[in-house]
Amino acid sequence: MNYSRDKIINIAFYNVENLFDTIDDPLTNDDKFTPTGERKWTHKRYFKKLQKISYVISQIGKDSSNEAPAIVGLVEVENTKVLNDLIHQKKLFEYGYRYIHFDSKDERGIDTALLYRDQFFDPVNSKKIQFDFIDENGERDHTRDVLLVSGFLNGDLIHIIVNHWPSRREGEEITKPKRIKAAQVVKQVIEEIKEEDQQAKIIIMGDFNDNPSSESIKEYLVSEDFHNPMLHLHAKGLGSLTYKKEWFLFDQIIVSKNLFEDEVEHKFIAAKIFNKRWLKTHKGKRKGSPFRTYIGPWYKGGFSDHFPIYASFLKK
Repeated sequence: MNYSRDKIINIAFYNVENLFDTIDDPLTNDDKFTPTGERKWTHKRYFKKLQKISYVISQIGKDSSNEAPAIVGLVEVENTKVLNDLIHQKKLFEYGYRYIHFDSKDERGIDTALLYRDQFFDPVNSKKIQFDFIDENGERDHTRDVLLVSGFLNGDLIHIIVNHWPSRREGEEITKPKRIKAAQVVKQVIEEIKEEDQQAKIIIMGDFNDNPSSESIKEYLVSEDFHNPMLHLHAKGLGSLTYKKEWFLFDQIIVSKNLFEDEVEHKFIAAKIFNKRWLKTHKGKRKGSPFRTYIGPWYKGGFSDHFPIYASFLKK
């Protein structure tokens, strides 16, 4: 079905792959991303990445809407400096983006954040939900915080939960319990929202480091009150990132089912992977995969190792 472009509002999510500034933070493990560090992360490379990421964000959903996304969840951002530098890039500045961010205790210093355009979205409450794990040595293992932002999207109260769950770096099965715990933490956040408003409209987004079919998502996170539109895309073999030539759909947007009702102010239409040709590697063994900033220690000058995703909503 074709909808009028001026009636479509897009909400996006993007893992921007290590968006660090060039300054060494003595409290975090960011040494690689400095001019003298392993990645030789210079001002030139930093601002080139800012330009690229800002252009991507400005284009997300432009096939269906006249507007850049009203809201964008971000992960792998270091601090408020990089967010401020990002929204002041030429490609984004005209849209008037603002941001919400809290520092986490993640050892690498990468956080979750939310960009929003205040002409569409008016945040009224935001908080971070911190959780960590006990490792085999009995020490606390810190991870990225869950970010909860509640606000009015064109006058309609929406709760947005931004996630970046523990990675699979040590092995999928070994790290699986961490992602299940993350799912349980988010479920508790949802229960607390619903204690105040049983009909709350909720959007869960993030890099879950699990597919839509994974146990943490399907059995622990997505209850009967929610719909995961990414499950259909995953079943078709589509993904937002690759590993050893296999596609994964770790980046997901999950919506409460009351956003499907005809009478709501913003009705969910579809979720998509923003995987334009210009975002892809054009040759070699990684042809077709996201054009990355780095492959291991080698600088490639691309965008990110993830494609963005977005959900489209029809304004009443």
